[in-house]
Amino acid sequence: MAILRQWGPLFDAYTTAIASVMGPEQILTTQQMRDAEQRIFDAGTPVFDLMKLAASRAAEWIRRIAAGRNVTVLCGFGNNGGDGYVIAHCLQKAGLVVQVIAPEPPKTSAAKQARALWGGEALTSGGGAHGEVLVDCLFGSGLTRPLSGALALLLRDLAERHQTLIALDVPSGIASDTGELLNESLPRFDVTLALGAWKIAHFTLPARDWMGEERLVPIGIDLVEGAMEPLCKPHILAPSSDSHKYLRGLGIVVGGAMPGAGQLAAEAAMRAGAGYIKLASQAADQAPNSGLVQESGPLDSVLSDERIAALLVGPGLGRDDRARERLELALAMKKPIVLDADALHLISPEMLDDGVPVLATPHDGELQALCRQFSVVADTRRGRAQALACAANIVVLAKGPDTVIAGVDGRVTLAPAAPAWLSVAGTGDVLAGIALSRMATGTDAFSAACEAVWLHGEAARMCGPAFTPLELAKAVRNALAKRL
Repeated sequence: MAILRQWGPLFDAYTTAIASVMGPEQILTTQQMRDAEQRIFDAGTPVFDLMKLAASRAAEWIRRIAAGRNVTVLCGFGNNGGDGYVIAHCLQKAGLVVQVIAPEPPKTSAAKQARALWGGEALTSGGGAHGEVLVDCLFGSGLTRPLSGALALLLRDLAERHQTLIALDVPSGIASDTGELLNESLPRFDVTLALGAWKIAHFTLPARDWMGEERLVPIGIDLVEGAMEPLCKPHILAPSSDSHKYLRGLGIVVGGAMPGAGQLAAEAAMRAGAGYIKLASQAADQAPNSGLVQESGPLDSVLSDERIAALLVGPGLGRDDRARERLELALAMKKPIVLDADALHLISPEMLDDGVPVLATPHDGELQALCRQFSVVADTRRGRAQALACAANIVVLAKGPDTVIAGVDGRVTLAPAAPAWLSVAGTGDVLAGIALSRMATGTDAFSAACEAVWLHGEAARMCGPAFTPLELAKAVRNALAKRL
């Protein structure tokens, strides 16, 4: 249920109102968040004061979502439960009918103060509790083990008897650092309010699918060194008044045995900002009627143009000796290069030059193949992308339903959910083409990856359901227009 879209004007107004206190958007591990909060405490802010700030801002979101309906707040025994007591107090002051359920009494000092602030009755079981909005303040972030059977049953039972479900920070039963579901049959929430900073689970499957709409509640967390970042809307400049096609960037798609994929990548590249895109075909294939320049001469001759700004190798390349030769010729140019599809199965450590910017765009199978080739071992998808970027000295765009972008300098960006309609053959070629175009304009590999992922997702949203990859490629132009 698209709760936030349903009440759009109210939420737009509140988002504008708190914009001045938003601070940096960042994605923190549980330990990073604890350390960041501790710095606030060390600077003189009492724990309870920070709790009241966080909970009161969350309560304003909840008040708007509730829109006068009754609210049930489920409180745990720790500080997340303390947030719940403060939320209940704020909502009651705002005139809402509120009931609190707390299976256990508060155990931390701040949570005890919050319980005293609430002052009202707190039921110890769900019993016959009914309401229209349920707020889960049972555990939140930091949980690493499953809920007890009794608590899991209580949460499921209350969820079934409420119309709208809101989770505070991270839904109970989800591991915030991995996105793992720690219990079976967890309820799916309509809204999740992240406190202070995003957590990894907000961007990671399967957890993300259980969180509904996600909103960030600022509480004054400063920028944390080494923090991951969420993918943001890029700011892309229009060409200057004196631009020409080579100044805007010449990008080459190195085609292979299967021409369709290379043509598709080139179609997307032509609409993503570069001034000139060529398809270096392996044979004299007929180009689509779109103004695409296709050259089928010897590849070394095509690549001899010193004005080439960036290359893309992989879509439709094949994996035979001829394909490997074409990849090696492209790498020998020592130009910024995007490696995709078949190129990711052919590449080896000795083929890379540390001085050349490289952007690899693997899906999960290709990411695993690259990790084997570069002797990288990691437990999570994000960890594999980070370790590979470091080991191979390349930017890694690990594409999929939860896309990860890892830089050679340790930076990591996580992308929010894009339309699931992207799960169709050919959309990866479109993404690679966009990345080529952005690199051809002179954008560094990491920024080009971020811009490409954003444009790719926005183009998909513009296409609506059940689009073809060619329709997606053509929509890139309109996505680009939104960021100029």
